[in-house]
Amino acid sequence: MVDMKVWTGRVDAAEGEAAKRWHQAVQPLPESGAPGIAIIGFACDEGVRRNQGRVGAANGPRALRKALANLAWHPTLPLYDAGDVVCDAGNLDAAQRKLGLLVTQAAQAGHLPLVLGGGHETAYGHWLGLADAHPGKRIGIVNFDAHFDLRHADEATSGTPFAQIAADCAARSQHFRYLCLGVAETANTQALFDTARELGAEWRLDTEMTGWQLADIRGQLAEFLDSVDAVYLTIDLDVLPAAQMPAVSAPAGYGVDITVVETLVGRLAKSGKLIGADLVEFNPEYDIDSHGAKAAARLAWSLSRHLRR
Repeated sequence: MVDMKVWTGRVDAAEGEAAKRWHQAVQPLPESGAPGIAIIGFACDEGVRRNQGRVGAANGPRALRKALANLAWHPTLPLYDAGDVVCDAGNLDAAQRKLGLLVTQAAQAGHLPLVLGGGHETAYGHWLGLADAHPGKRIGIVNFDAHFDLRHADEATSGTPFAQIAADCAARSQHFRYLCLGVAETANTQALFDTARELGAEWRLDTEMTGWQLADIRGQLAEFLDSVDAVYLTIDLDVLPAAQMPAVSAPAGYGVDITVVETLVGRLAKSGKLIGADLVEFNPEYDIDSHGAKAAARLAWSLSRHLRR
């Protein structure tokens, strides 16, 4: 069930059709319709709880919709809302499988899934859906994140999704292609760096993600894009500095400036290879005067602005 009541905002009726905002452009995802952007919420922070983080990201999808609702709509692709997946009784595996099914259905209908998390456990469900929808394609993962999220654990958490994806790639006889941008050495143990090397992952540290290094970053991103058929983009909002994004489980003491992240997100959106994107870890309980919500909405807006089919 899609709750459209959250999509409300300013109406500039006197300025006509060209003055629309997101709340006027979005509609429930139809059974058949022109290919567009399909927003799917993953109202879950069970993985964050298991990872000993600050819970509250389950309320992220609704808060992010509210932040998006009043933004100016510059037509690119049709905009749809496919509703939320909820994690019932802590059953994370079932919730991830349900998310995967919705992502597969949206992708097979020609839409680009835009998933609003939820903790970063969102990524495994999103991956399952994209991998099933695009069999045989070499899918590369670009993750803006202070953390590798390659932990080994007895159960799935918000810190394990890319280790799970690596295992899933092995089961599918696919190569694990993973680029993590914004890694904080202070937040990742040597064991995690060792795991990243063993899996053939690529990364850039947060200290190597400044504006003056943008040309080098673009070059690395271009090489990665050339090596894959399709790209799954995931943005863990804790990659941003705490001053720009206070509303996460683990605010960054250093972080990557939003101007750098937005520039690279635009490059990915215009690549023609993007098949799915998500924003995760937004926790409205720790937001300050909607600073975090506005920053996250800006990134989602920028992504949509550059999409073409």
